[in-house]
Amino acid sequence: MDYRQAGVNIEEGYRAVGKYREYAAATANGAVLNGLGSFAGMFSLKEYTDGMTEPVLVSGTDGVGTKLDIAFAMKKYDTVGIDCVAMCVNDILCHGARPLFFLDYVACGKLEAGVAAELVKGVAAGCKETGSVLLGGETAEMPGFYDEGKYDLAGFAVGIADRGRIVDGSGIREGDAVIGIASSGVHSNGFSLIRKVLPNLNEDFGGMPLGMALLEPTRLYVKPVLGLMERIEIRGMAHITGGGLYENIPRMFTRGENGRPLFDAVIQKPAYRRGEGAWTVPPVFARIAAGCAGGTGTEAAGIDALKNDPGLEKMMFNTYNMGIGFVIAVNPGDSSEAVEYLDGRGFPAWKIGRVEKARTDGGELRIE
Repeated sequence: MDYRQAGVNIEEGYRAVGKYREYAAATANGAVLNGLGSFAGMFSLKEYTDGMTEPVLVSGTDGVGTKLDIAFAMKKYDTVGIDCVAMCVNDILCHGARPLFFLDYVACGKLEAGVAAELVKGVAAGCKETGSVLLGGETAEMPGFYDEGKYDLAGFAVGIADRGRIVDGSGIREGDAVIGIASSGVHSNGFSLIRKVLPNLNEDFGGMPLGMALLEPTRLYVKPVLGLMERIEIRGMAHITGGGLYENIPRMFTRGENGRPLFDAVIQKPAYRRGEGAWTVPPVFARIAAGCAGGTGTEAAGIDALKNDPGLEKMMFNTYNMGIGFVIAVNPGDSSEAVEYLDGRGFPAWKIGRVEKARTDGGELRIE
């Protein structure tokens, strides 16, 4: 028996890496000191540290999760790589870091070079959009461990910030404005629930299969937010991922001696139909809510369920971004400029709430 008979196809791996090189090269810049194929990627920091008093590297890691299962079912593999990059770079952005490079990890039971290349193609697209580099990665073929036809995708980003400009929530004050920036859809969280309550991915949803709507990639907030930081002071930031608004907005607040955040956030109630609230919740979330409620499965049924079942509504806001993918806290006097700047760059934004001094425990999010 040889390695191939054991289930590992080295030649298919070579074909995949050949495709990766093309995608990685499209993201490279003068800071990259070698290409794919070495034992490690090398990246020069020289041009990124000029003018910095104390450069700090900021890192984050994440994966795509079970959203991958939707991609496999729809046979569309070129967007989940964007999700993988977004989940990492949006996290390090919360501290004001500019992403420098990204490394990915692809694992499967049986490697198909074409599928793996499409996954990495999306990773490269995400890197390119954020001005970062796909510096390297790993492809692992593990027969008998993963089912054939299934892949896992994860990665990590490294960014840089000047220590004196790190955003850590310490500048947040009572009365600050909370600005919400629109998501592109579900992003990459809560898909284990979605797969249970929305089994028919070919269902018509606004003229497209529901599965394709669910695959809309996570929005990349790096360029507009870093640009806004050059214009105004951003005092706190939160990437709305797993745990939804309830868990993630309080994470941008600093903590007191008791370990609890010093502030609470009060968020205005959103609209489920246009014109009714601070922002409009995208229809896909009403469809998920309808599935959770076990009703007729229509958007209208989902809206009714959200309005009439406080428990369901809270669960949805504690699981999904509900149309707000990224949140910033700013001086209230800067809120209009922030919204105008973000809107002008194709990132719809709204003033959705305010910061208040913490109640007894701190770190509470109230929607009113």
